[in-house]
Amino acid sequence: MNQPPTTEIRTEQSTVVYRNRWMTVREDHVVRADGSSGIFGVVEKPDFAVIAAFEAGKLVLVEQYRYPVKARQWELPQGSWEGQDIDPLTLAKAELLEETGLVAGTMLHAGHLLLASGYSNQGYDVYFASGLTQSETALDPEEQGLVAHAFPLAEVEAMIRSGSIQDATSVAALGLLRIKGLL
Repeated sequence: MNQPPTTEIRTEQSTVVYRNRWMTVREDHVVRADGSSGIFGVVEKPDFAVIAAFEAGKLVLVEQYRYPVKARQWELPQGSWEGQDIDPLTLAKAELLEETGLVAGTMLHAGHLLLASGYSNQGYDVYFASGLTQSETALDPEEQGLVAHAFPLAEVEAMIRSGSIQDATSVAALGLLRIKGLL
């Protein structure tokens, strides 16, 4: 969800410096309100969905290898569909099924957050899923080795405190759900 442009910073020129199927990186030459010039590097990525699947006091997390940090990470199920304009609820349902094999009887939209507005236009929709039934997963090749596990909420919070969960999206989504009284 992009905000309307403002007059604080005017884009003079925008150049795509890198593009693949998942992202575009551009360099913008800008003029600030005081007349000084500068540049911004901007990462463009499609919005994604993050899902807190919660049932009987347990929250479903997935663990997978994250190449940029060279480590396996526990996080909430999340994802996007590159190159497709898709309704966030449809995306959330599909990602939950793909990664965990779960189908939610109820999907409540909790809000929309921005991932890293200092360098990216990417945002994400947070969903609270309940009334869960088990089906089959449908992992993408990039998700090899992904495992799903349901943890008691207190254990998830302890994992955040200890640093076992480092995914900022998951921590922010859980904070939003806690503030809204859903957890």
